[in-house]
Amino acid sequence: MKNPFRYYKTSPAIIRLAVMMYVRYPLSWRQVEDLLHERGIDVSYETVRAWWNRFGPVFAAEIRKARSVSFHNSPQWRWHLDEVFVRINGEVHYLWRAVDHEGEVLEAFVTKRRDRKAAMKFLKKTMKKYGSPKVIVTDKLRSYQAAMKDIGNVDRQETGRWANNCAENSHQPFRRRERAMIKFRSEKSLQKFVSIHSSIHNHFNLERHLTSRHQFKFNREAALADWRQFAG
Repeated sequence: MKNPFRYYKTSPAIIRLAVMMYVRYPLSWRQVEDLLHERGIDVSYETVRAWWNRFGPVFAAEIRKARSVSFHNSPQWRWHLDEVFVRINGEVHYLWRAVDHEGEVLEAFVTKRRDRKAAMKFLKKTMKKYGSPKVIVTDKLRSYQAAMKDIGNVDRQETGRWANNCAENSHQPFRRRERAMIKFRSEKSLQKFVSIHSSIHNHFNLERHLTSRHQFKFNREAALADWRQFAG
């Protein structure tokens, strides 16, 4: 693999830090510029934007590659599917999200509609990557049922009050970022962002409420150490 930093004079560590700040936290490019300035790093917000566009997909691909082994080795027995509306230049689009039983975001997919065709495309794309789960939890949107019927998974679908909280909660980090970014300008930019954001969120999602403080600190250091190695 060629070194992606070979034409950049800036340290790879600084580029990784800037990209992580922008994607992981609800910050603007100018806020990232200010935080880097406090650390004695003088870069323009336009430089941060260029780093994000160039290295965001690279880092996300490295994360997916590193986690793909565990995804295929662990049984996919329960998925949670949900969709939320997102406005792009005043036009409503829909962001579909698939989350596994451990809260890992499997797929984030943007469409203009939420009909049977869109649900079918979303399901096929996710199942092509991760296989077929034993149970798929959804809300009562009829598009899911129609798509499940065409695929032949109607007997695996579950709906119920509060049953899909896992998927609904997975939208919260994105909503915080959406407010900070003051919406999106195109469907392509939204799809790019949610794909990268989901991968990086998975990497740093340490479920601190389920572990002791000591274990959380260990997991956090391990996640940061892995991050520093990505695209190294």
